[in-house]
Amino acid sequence: MSALVVLGALGLGGAYLAQLLRWLRVMQREHYLPGSASRFLSRWTSPTAPGAQARHPTRRPLTLSHILVVALIASLLAGRPLAAVVVSILYGLTCPTGLSLRGRTGRLRWTRRASTTAALVTALAAVIVALSMVASAAWAGGVIVVWLTPLLVDGAARVMLPLEDRRARVYVARAAARLATVRPRIVAITGSYGKTSTKQHLAHLLGDALATPGSYNNRAGISRTINEQLTDGTAVFIAEMGTYGPGEIRALCAWCPPEVAVVTAIGPVHLERMGSVGVIEEAKREITERALTVVLNGDDERLRSWVASLRDAGKKVLLAGSQAAGLDVRVRPEGEGWVVEVGDQSPRRLSAPVGLRASNVACAIAAGLALGRDLDELVTRAATLPAVTSRATVAVAPSGVTVVDDTYNANPASARAAVDLLLALDVPGRRVLVTPGMVELGRIQYGENLALGRRAAAHRIELVVVGRTNAVPLGVGYGEGARRVNRRDQAVAWVRSALGPGDAVLYLNDLPDHYP
Repeated sequence: MSALVVLGALGLGGAYLAQLLRWLRVMQREHYLPGSASRFLSRWTSPTAPGAQARHPTRRPLTLSHILVVALIASLLAGRPLAAVVVSILYGLTCPTGLSLRGRTGRLRWTRRASTTAALVTALAAVIVALSMVASAAWAGGVIVVWLTPLLVDGAARVMLPLEDRRARVYVARAAARLATVRPRIVAITGSYGKTSTKQHLAHLLGDALATPGSYNNRAGISRTINEQLTDGTAVFIAEMGTYGPGEIRALCAWCPPEVAVVTAIGPVHLERMGSVGVIEEAKREITERALTVVLNGDDERLRSWVASLRDAGKKVLLAGSQAAGLDVRVRPEGEGWVVEVGDQSPRRLSAPVGLRASNVACAIAAGLALGRDLDELVTRAATLPAVTSRATVAVAPSGVTVVDDTYNANPASARAAVDLLLALDVPGRRVLVTPGMVELGRIQYGENLALGRRAAAHRIELVVVGRTNAVPLGVGYGEGARRVNRRDQAVAWVRSALGPGDAVLYLNDLPDHYP
């Protein structure tokens, strides 16, 4: 065997390993959903901005990935296998440029599932190489494996899905048995946005409830919380429930049936996966099917349309919010605080914690009332509601810069609210928006980020665009003067060097580093 063949084999092996580590990390961040690696590959390599339409300027700069694709095609057409191998090695080791091996925001954890997925992908790769050797074109198998690693990772995830589902059922059965033993009153909360904040508000208002931590809102997170943390005597269990499609919340409620269901909002979140807002609404409504009482954000027109049919089904419905008429529970701004209005009871006044959404607080109070808690007690505790981490929290840095941290996620409604908060701050100096834009909005993503850029420009807010995911629409919307950085830490460094006392910065959204 010649030294050239050995070097080629070692190079292709290293390139495959680099690709495997990259795309396995992406798959882990995306909860091993089949198709995730391919979807993110298109994000890294597509020459157009997500959600772009023909009438918009959409082209992104060419990257090394595009150049190497052209080089591979040219090598194959010219019948130059050695050149194809060299190009494939370069691609495997370096591309997509910016998608690092180790990761900055989330490194690969070698869990059982990650190890099993890696082993299955490697077995599939070995089969491809073996077949190419039988066909007397051993180099072709290595080239194919390097370029198709994302597809192999997706394939492995799809093969493993039934096995993982069977494994998960064991933990679900244990959690269901635990619920039957402890018998807590169950509150389930969903919504396109606002569900985590509302969950944390309700847990604080009740004081004696167990809530799913962080964003544990799927089957694994909810069952794990119950199995590990639900203790005898727990009075209330609050479960945040998320979904990527119809049927998922219904399945959660089958073994974790809520007495009270709360729906905070319907909007274009995960629209890329769900397809339409109508599908999102259908999926979220499943949470009401087993509930005796349903709390709806009455400021949301779609949710208000549910009331008649839910009441016809024999359910008690409470409308909570801040702005709409006919609300059962209203939390409205007045001066420097809030006024809580419930039916014909006397209004209660409290100081308003900065950055909290009144409609989320209203939904939490309504859920507390549905559980039979005293209104005065709920209002008293509402005055001490803590900020929700990375959700429109406001603080003054040692440098004197006012910082609004809204990095947890972003959607069109929350982005507008965060910019409103930035504009409402009593600061005399510069206002800066640092953002990678909004994602998973499907066909409306370009337009929503375009509108965000335009709004920043209209209010003379300086714009710092992070990454290239939405750089085109944000830049087009803003016009001249938008700053571009590749990573959030570069934006933070610029803010620290450029801003001072009297200035304010809004950090809106913070995409994981598997986004370009």
